[in-house]
Amino acid sequence: MTVQTENLILASHLPRYLRALLRGPQEFENIAGLRMADGIREEFLSASSDFIKSIENAREPDPWRFGFGVIHRNENILIGVGGFPGPPDSDGVAEIAYGIAPAYQGKGYATEVANALVDFASRNKSVRLLRAHTLAETNASTRVLEKCGFKKTGETVDPENNLPVWRWERPTRLSSRTE
Repeated sequence: MTVQTENLILASHLPRYLRALLRGPQEFENIAGLRMADGIREEFLSASSDFIKSIENAREPDPWRFGFGVIHRNENILIGVGGFPGPPDSDGVAEIAYGIAPAYQGKGYATEVANALVDFASRNKSVRLLRAHTLAETNASTRVLEKCGFKKTGETVDPENNLPVWRWERPTRLSSRTE
């Protein structure tokens, strides 16, 4: 499955590509036929250990489990990742997450990815609320979420690194793009 934006293609991660990505850029390029921007592998390796383990036995792409690779359309290079830490919960809440390689940051690509994830999740009738988390400080990610219609709803502690994070939410019934 792919989602296209003005500058990007979000392609469902194939598990065999993810395993290659974990082994290194050359392995990924050999298997996927696609270059990888510096910093993507590190972004991916920062994911939870449970996520990394789930890749080992996976056979089929699943955007709700493995997310999307973010490919720059003109340069044909993997510049980011985006997706969901899992399917919507029983209350209809889905969380989005994304990351862009340092050389491609500050160009609006994170906003394109976040909007595409909002659009994708909003097409699923079981999703009623989208959630995201950022470091507990104003930064590029907080601005991206604000542009995509998210509102800061609270602060919590990230259980993986014990740091404070802000919780952001938006109902799916909003337009994903703000005027």
